Amino acid sequence: MPKPKNGQKHAQPKPSSRNKRAEILSVATDYFGEQGYEDTKWADVAAAVGVGSTALYHYFESKLHCLYVIMAEAIEVFRKDFDRITAEHDFVEGIEAVLRAGYDLTEHEVQRNRVLVAEQGLVGSRRNSAREEEARQIARARTHDLEVVWATHLTRGMAQGFLPESDPQLLARAVLGLYNSVWHWYRPGGILSLKEVEDFFVPRQLAMIGLTEVRSS
Repeated sequence: MPKPKNGQKHAQPKPSSRNKRAEILSVATDYFGEQGYEDTKWADVAAAVGVGSTALYHYFESKLHCLYVIMAEAIEVFRKDFDRITAEHDFVEGIEAVLRAGYDLTEHEVQRNRVLVAEQGLVGSRRNSAREEEARQIARARTHDLEVVWATHLTRGMAQGFLPESDPQLLARAVLGLYNSVWHWYRPGGILSLKEVEDFFVPRQLAMIGLTEVRSS
């Protein structure tokens, strides 16, 4: 690194508000996942990211506003992964790859999934606050969109003869519901590894879809 000239010190970069927002979301996700949303104190999140409690309101109007943003951004990640993976494979390989990717998670991502499942009911309740309501609507719309994307893809598989005919919307909900059930009980560092959970659940998800011949990963 070059030395500063004339005894001047390098100017320190100012912390990015975008990075601080991301840090708040990350810390809040871990708190919500480990302690539960209701039992997490907003002040504890502030302390963990090194800001005063009132400073959090620069980024989020409330703890609930933060929760909605966590949910919306997480579901958007699922959607992008689904689009990318299914575009890279044929139908059968793509379905299995998408399902297996759902278990290839860090501990932080596991906590995020626990939050999504545990607090999903809050997305259905209209809010009086404009910012909370906007974030809620986004989370709700993205949840619906993910179901539609799955149902559309399954419909395509049925039309191409890969899957037996059935109600694609109900089938999508069944597959996603089985996946979501894992996060009610799975804990990082528990008796089962995530790989063991993946190897148990993926063949059953595939069988539910109608793909009994599971290809090797």
